[in-house]
Amino acid sequence: MKTLRLKVDPFQLEAPAAIEALGRAAAILRAGGLVALPTETVYGLGANALDRAAVERIFAAKQRPAWDPIIVHVAPPDREESMLLALVEEIPARARRLMDAFWPGPLTLLLPRTRAVPDAVTAGRPLVGVRMPAHPVALALIRRAGVPVAAPSANLFGHTSPTTAAHVLDDLDGRIDAVLDAGPTPHGVESTVLDPSSTPMLIYRPGAVTAEQIQTIAGPVELFRAAAEAHKIPEHALPSPGTSQRHYAPKARLVLVAAPAESLGERLAETASQCTGDRVGVMLPAGVNLPGSFPAACKIFPWGRWDAPEEMARELYAGLRALDAAGCTVIVCPLPSNQGIGAAIRDRLRKAAQPE
Repeated sequence: MKTLRLKVDPFQLEAPAAIEALGRAAAILRAGGLVALPTETVYGLGANALDRAAVERIFAAKQRPAWDPIIVHVAPPDREESMLLALVEEIPARARRLMDAFWPGPLTLLLPRTRAVPDAVTAGRPLVGVRMPAHPVALALIRRAGVPVAAPSANLFGHTSPTTAAHVLDDLDGRIDAVLDAGPTPHGVESTVLDPSSTPMLIYRPGAVTAEQIQTIAGPVELFRAAAEAHKIPEHALPSPGTSQRHYAPKARLVLVAAPAESLGERLAETASQCTGDRVGVMLPAGVNLPGSFPAACKIFPWGRWDAPEEMARELYAGLRALDAAGCTVIVCPLPSNQGIGAAIRDRLRKAAQPE
């Protein structure tokens, strides 16, 4: 299979080139094919969510196990209700308030599924994850295709998520029909996944919509805690996308460093110095000062600013991929604060650092 790379300027969607690219991608989706598409979080691997065979092609292309459910993306307001009604039986009042506040945007809601949703989408579970992406190219594609689009991240299962079309092709070139290239994604980490029907509401995966924001709109919320043995191959389907315990992992071994800001540079240097015999890369935010003893041979990735976690989220996966591409065998990375989007960054890093 030859993977088409269809370039689209998200600010020029009415240009002839964009219209042609979106039309070709929509036709592929309607025909049961696979299209990687940009969202505001990461690039997703899309298929018609109501076409069982098409959804199963996602799992084959990604080498994704059947026990891991995937998220369905719906269109902008003019098509929202009809698409949602095809997917979900009911929308609780709290879910409505959250949709009004955060859609389009990086919030996935787990809602009771209809019979039209293939078991492959939900791993046989009764709830389907649904969201409306905020990226103009994703919205335009879903509208043109006229179908809800199932789209987990467009990478091989367990690997670092893609935030550019080049990242998608690194993993999936020749395995999918096309990728819509609209440049880097704005947020850089996946959507928040929330069950709004439980009390308190349950965040299965922290993301760009924070627990504090959710609580302000809809009430108490808590974070899902996986069982200690959850790193093993599960015996049953996972309760939600994003709960697999080893995920987002670079090829290099990832070593995490937690320390107060005033001593973080020293701890990074100490950890890097202990990795003898390895090609060491360091995710280094601006504002973290390294001591003179820091090993000169380390490859540095400038990872945003320590006091701007949104920048760090946007560059997280790009940095891990860049250090992999530089031949690093170990990546040393500081853990940011657990506040706001820092909680999402910590979640991804801890899963990426899990041993195989």
